[in-house]
Amino acid sequence: MPIRGVGMTVLLFFLLGFGLGSLPFAVWVGKIWTKTDVRARGDGNPGAVNAWRAEGWRVGLLALVLDVAKGALPVALARSRGGLGGWALLPVALAPLLGHAFSPWLAFRGGKAVASTFGAWSALTYWEVPTVLGLSFALVRTVQAVDGWTVILSFPVVAVYLILRRAEPWLLATLGANFALLVWTHRRELRSPPRWRPRGGST
Repeated sequence: MPIRGVGMTVLLFFLLGFGLGSLPFAVWVGKIWTKTDVRARGDGNPGAVNAWRAEGWRVGLLALVLDVAKGALPVALARSRGGLGGWALLPVALAPLLGHAFSPWLAFRGGKAVASTFGAWSALTYWEVPTVLGLSFALVRTVQAVDGWTVILSFPVVAVYLILRRAEPWLLATLGANFALLVWTHRRELRSPPRWRPRGGST
């Protein structure tokens, strides 16, 4: 494919990804299902995790599935229909995360893009990175209790995994850009240090 053709294809799928990512499913599902705005409850975040905590598992699970799907779909289409690969996938993978974090539907105040991160990486690496990231979340969560730090401290584990399996440089660059975005979306939580859990189950 000519360079101009690749550029236009990347732009097309970037716009598709941003558009899909910007859809605030957690807010819409909450309003339809419970007639409430998830942003008025919990931590005020218009994402699947807050929807789960504020509105229950049914609302949260549906929002989670939709948020993961909107991260995966544009990347999967870019690979299968657009014929994109390598560095051309980096902006496409970031697009739904940016759309979720800076949604024009919510005056450019979106969610934290964690569920969409899992979706994008499932389309990039299938089970690999989502599995490593999920296991890292679970491990870090056993020793400290702040959501933002759980996310941030888990990413170096994924980076080590990708390096050990000799992943392509563009995958490492995508991970780095993803990490930077999540640092931004969790910036308020990261202003405080991690809250380490006491050993031995004491309180």
